[in-house]
Amino acid sequence: MDTRIETSGAQTLNKVPQVTLIFWIVKMMSTSVGETAADFLTSDLKLGLALTTALMSLLLIAALAAQFRTRRYTPGVYWLAVVLISTVGTLITDALVDLYGVALTTTSAAFGIALVAVFALWYASERSLSIHGIVTRRREGFYWLAILFTFALGTAAGDLVAEGLDLGYAVSALIYGGLIALVTLAFLAWKLNAVLAFWLAYVLTRPFGASIGDFLSQPAANGGLGLGTVWTSVVFLLAILAAVGYMSLTRFDAIDTPKEGAPA
Repeated sequence: MDTRIETSGAQTLNKVPQVTLIFWIVKMMSTSVGETAADFLTSDLKLGLALTTALMSLLLIAALAAQFRTRRYTPGVYWLAVVLISTVGTLITDALVDLYGVALTTTSAAFGIALVAVFALWYASERSLSIHGIVTRRREGFYWLAILFTFALGTAAGDLVAEGLDLGYAVSALIYGGLIALVTLAFLAWKLNAVLAFWLAYVLTRPFGASIGDFLSQPAANGGLGLGTVWTSVVFLLAILAAVGYMSLTRFDAIDTPKEGAPA
C-alpha cells in the first residue's frame, strides 16, 4: 500500500517506524531513561526542575526540528526525539507537582483530557489516527503533540499509583504490565481496533517503563534496588543505541513505500 496519502501539506514518506516487538522494547527503555535522566539532572546534578526543564525543552525543540526536516523515517533522529520528549514529559509533570503543588489526580485528569482533545482535533482534521499515514507536516504535528501528552499523562498516572497511593514501584510496574497484557490480549483474541490498541499501549508503556526505571534506580529505603540514576540511565541508553544502530543498518522497521505512480 502506498503511504503517500493525498492531503494538505508537504508530502513525505512515512516518518514513523513499523510497530514491531523491538519498537515496544525501545519505547519502554526510552520511558525508563526519561524518568531516570530527569531525576539525575534535577537531583544528582542539582540543576533543579526549572533549569532542567528549560534545557531539555531546547534540546527537544532541536530534535523535533531535525525530525520535521527529514523526508523519511530516520531511526537515530526519530528515537532521539522520543527519548527527549519522554524526559520533557516527565519534567513537566514533576514541575507541576513539585513546584506548583498540583495534585497527581489533577495532573492525570488534565493530561488525559488534553490527550483526548488532541485525538479529537487530529481525527476531525485527518479522519484517522493511524500512525501508518504520517506523511504530512500537519499529521506529524498531531502525532508528536499526542506523544508529548502520553508521556506527561503516563508520568502522572505512574507516580499516582507508585507514590500517591503508596503501592511502590514494583507493584506499579506489575499493574501497568498487566494492563498492557490485557490490551494485547484484547487486540489478538478479541479483535480490539488496532489504532485504539496502539494508543492504549503507548500510554500504558510510559508508567510501566518509568516504574521499572524507578525500581532499579531508587534506593532500597524508597522501595528500589539502589542501582542509581547514572547506571540505570547508562545501561538503558546503551541498549537503545544498540537497537537504533541495528534498525539504521537493516531498516527492517521502515514502512515501505512503492515507487512513484504505484496505485494507492
